[in-house]
Amino acid sequence: MITMDTTFKYTLPRFREFLLNLKNNNYSKETLENYQRDLEIFSSYLYYIETPFEKIDKLTIADYKGFLREQNYIPILHRFQSQTQITEDDVQRSKEEVSEIKKAMYKGQLSDNSVNRMLSSLRSYLNFLVDIDFATPISPSAVKLIKAEKKEKQVADLNDLVKLIESPFELETEEIVKFRNRAILELIFSTGMRISEVINLNREQIHLSSNGEIKDYRIYILGKGKKQRFVYLTERAANYLHDYLGKRRDDFPAAFIPTKGTRKATGNPYVVRLSQNYVQMKIAEYRRRLGIIVPTSAHSLRHGFATYMAEEGANPAAIQRLLGHSSLQTTSKYVHASDKFAEKAHKDFHPLKN
Repeated sequence: MITMDTTFKYTLPRFREFLLNLKNNNYSKETLENYQRDLEIFSSYLYYIETPFEKIDKLTIADYKGFLREQNYIPILHRFQSQTQITEDDVQRSKEEVSEIKKAMYKGQLSDNSVNRMLSSLRSYLNFLVDIDFATPISPSAVKLIKAEKKEKQVADLNDLVKLIESPFELETEEIVKFRNRAILELIFSTGMRISEVINLNREQIHLSSNGEIKDYRIYILGKGKKQRFVYLTERAANYLHDYLGKRRDDFPAAFIPTKGTRKATGNPYVVRLSQNYVQMKIAEYRRRLGIIVPTSAHSLRHGFATYMAEEGANPAAIQRLLGHSSLQTTSKYVHASDKFAEKAHKDFHPLKN
């Protein structure tokens, strides 16, 4: 019989204090959740390979990199760590179930950037232990990031993005879902907001007149890194947002809420809010059904917003402000010449065009 004392040695020391320190330093809720998830995966990995934290070394980190890169992302049955008693059969069964969990939880391999994010979380945790004078088995500098392949993300043709944005009216059957999903896509492409910013938007941030009209096309939001900024609605986006909100018959504060599911069933005003996964899933579905070749996500709409604004001659500093970036260097990664724009440049400026 394996007791709780046995499994406890695979947990990370001062883990709760590390997360509390992040919170005290004003890290966002999403960032805290990312750190927690990444480190729980590492903790579960130690549990799976039966290596206590105090015994890890550089080879452990090297093997962990291989695990993340060559196998699929796995939350390895954390439920066993919360039990008071665990049998040897439980442990063996957990190992046998891993392959099925891999298939269910993640399709395909982690990207280099995702692996590096998880390694960065581990390095930050080790740095915290060093700062509080807690003995660490390895130095934070021993956790080295992998060389990530630099890929320039493509942006779908503007006509394809417009089809995607308009597709809920064609592809959805439930009326409120049509208007809600159309409003979300219009909002992202109109403002360049991050998907997390859209999901966390509340109705009170949208200025409505007494008759329900949107009277101010500016929305003041708290973005990534707790940076505050204005984003701006186009008249088109404002119309669809107005139409959706006009069909709501509830008092929930969130701008976008589910029509069914466990969140809606709770009735809790702090819980009833559409999830990021739902929006990403719907965009993937629309793209597939429309036959759009270029991979497109909510983040791609943000990229498209920046790219096509730049093509129309927008000042890079203005685009930086609209996206909520700290530097122009970050903004430059979001502005990609579309294939159509590149083709026109080739046709107009090639020295042997004639």
